[in-house]
Amino acid sequence: MKDHCDALDLTEDDVINAMRSMQGYIDITPGDFREIYSLAYDLALKRVRSLGKAEDVMTSPVHCLNREMSVSEAGSFMALHGISGAPVVDEQGIICGVVSEKDFLRKMGLPGTATFMAVVSRCMTIYGCLVSDLGGLSVRELMNCPPIVATKETTLAEISELFSKHSINRVPICDANGRPIGIVTRTNLVSSLCQVS
Repeated sequence: MKDHCDALDLTEDDVINAMRSMQGYIDITPGDFREIYSLAYDLALKRVRSLGKAEDVMTSPVHCLNREMSVSEAGSFMALHGISGAPVVDEQGIICGVVSEKDFLRKMGLPGTATFMAVVSRCMTIYGCLVSDLGGLSVRELMNCPPIVATKETTLAEISELFSKHSINRVPICDANGRPIGIVTRTNLVSSLCQVS
């Protein structure tokens, strides 16, 4: 078994100081504490991994963009469906990328973390608003690829790791042929965790 205490650099001094800071008397050794901590960590990890799989929380059917769409059409489509990102599929319906608000912002020369008011502010100071520069682009030129995807069997813990590792807010769920069958967003994930709590 991997010693999670070592992975977190939990020293004996840390354990002793933690025990001293607790009110009341604790009759365990630092070694006992480290063992309890390691076991508790493993159990918590197992609990999180057993919370569910992508198929339990994904939104389906998923709204997809076609890679030959214009960026203007993609923006209208996303606005119509109230989504901030979508998988991009090719002519065979196979996922080939993902487009999100961050991609629009980057093409406009703004950081991916810019707010709506930052866009408005910038547009008001530049002749020919930044958005107008996107009009001639296709989704193919805007999308992120290769896409980060998962299967319906992917655990929620693994999806959470993908969000964190890649700084993304959605993961398309694909079948064995690479066709989107659903999508898991941060909102889906948080909602599922709240139902368990």
